[in-house]
Amino acid sequence: MLLKKYLSKQTNIAPLIVFRLFFGVMMLLSIIRFWLNGWIEKLYLEPTFHFSYYGFEWVKPVGNFTYVIFFICGLSALFIAIGFKYRISIITFFLSFTFIELMDKTTYLNHYYFISLMSFLLCFLPANKSFSLDSYLKKTRYVNIPKWTVDSIKILLGIVYFYAGLAKLNSDWLLRAMPLKIWLPSKYDLPIIGNNLMQQEWFHYSMSWSGAIYDLTIPFLLLAKKTRTYAFVLVVFFHVFTRILFPIGMFPFIMIVGTLIFFDDSFHQKIINKLKKLLNNKKTISITSITNYNYSKIKKSLLLVGVGLFLTFQIILPWRYLLYPGELFWTEEGFRFSWRVMLIEKAGYSVFKIVDGESGKFFYVENDDFLTSFQEKQMSFQPDFILEYAHYLGNHFKSQGHKNVEVYVDSYVALNGRMSQLYIDPKTDLMKQKESFKHKKWIIPFNHEIKIKGL
Repeated sequence: MLLKKYLSKQTNIAPLIVFRLFFGVMMLLSIIRFWLNGWIEKLYLEPTFHFSYYGFEWVKPVGNFTYVIFFICGLSALFIAIGFKYRISIITFFLSFTFIELMDKTTYLNHYYFISLMSFLLCFLPANKSFSLDSYLKKTRYVNIPKWTVDSIKILLGIVYFYAGLAKLNSDWLLRAMPLKIWLPSKYDLPIIGNNLMQQEWFHYSMSWSGAIYDLTIPFLLLAKKTRTYAFVLVVFFHVFTRILFPIGMFPFIMIVGTLIFFDDSFHQKIINKLKKLLNNKKTISITSITNYNYSKIKKSLLLVGVGLFLTFQIILPWRYLLYPGELFWTEEGFRFSWRVMLIEKAGYSVFKIVDGESGKFFYVENDDFLTSFQEKQMSFQPDFILEYAHYLGNHFKSQGHKNVEVYVDSYVALNGRMSQLYIDPKTDLMKQKESFKHKKWIIPFNHEIKIKGL
């Protein structure tokens, strides 16, 4: 009964409109920034080999047409911001952005994954029913929309923050201040704080603990009206400070404008009114205002089931690591797509040996003959990268006329300031191993234990 009552509630459309507008603008700026920095060529066109996601091996850069995909993505982001052909635009953005994300696993970042999820969710929300070109052209705007449409965005943002906090509840983060104890001292060139605070161990621990507390509590502080303003100030400070310390692109600003959705309707209406004044459109047009926007009964039922399953999946997915034995930070099985943000510092060294299985003759591979320096760095400490690269090498040398090709690797990895240790079983022929969701038994067990695990 309570659920039925909640699902029938309406709320002002303004927060969803402002979110759509800022989301579109931030995505457009992100694409422009990526293009101007030359990263399309560096990350997608220069490499001769690209690491792929399991099940999406068919998604690859398409030569110079990769620029076209980025252009389509940027143009659709602009159309989202102005609310033009919104449904087509948001679906196009989701597909093009996700395609870009899938082209090379080397570029994986949590906030890219977040953008794909958020754009997917926005495909089903009525974010163009007011203050948009669509409503202007149809001469119709809506005042209210179903409350669950706005709340679904809040839930997704809350999952990102809360799970990032849960992931910090481990002994490396809380009891060893790792990896901040490695990263912060390197910021010695920062004005005022670089040579003092950044070098103090107590500050490393303060940053670790405050980061965990912040992530765990901020969604609830934003939900409560009494603490919302203070929480937003904290959001701005946290993300700006994080951006100063670490090169994480547009993500801090995306999260800052995203959390505005927690504010009341009147706050967002003021933003819309100011934007209207800036546009200063003197041409008048008769627009009919309709109080409530409602989905048809069948459409509403399908959307509620779909959005409900989507959010439930996001709640469950980060816990899949429990299905795997071994230390998560070491094996990274179940690590991605789980909001484990900046928790580990890993460095690896992997040398591949190509062996003739019959004669026993072998030679070593120069990784820079096949990989960029960025790709080699990522490959050296992630087992699925190592396996995919091993198969690429094996197939390459088979095509060169080599017979009975076997591929082995001498791999050593250091995790969060510990001494490096053997990572991959050097006696395992990786050509005989296949990628799957099963546990990779050829990963050497971790010599240490990371205690206290909230996620």
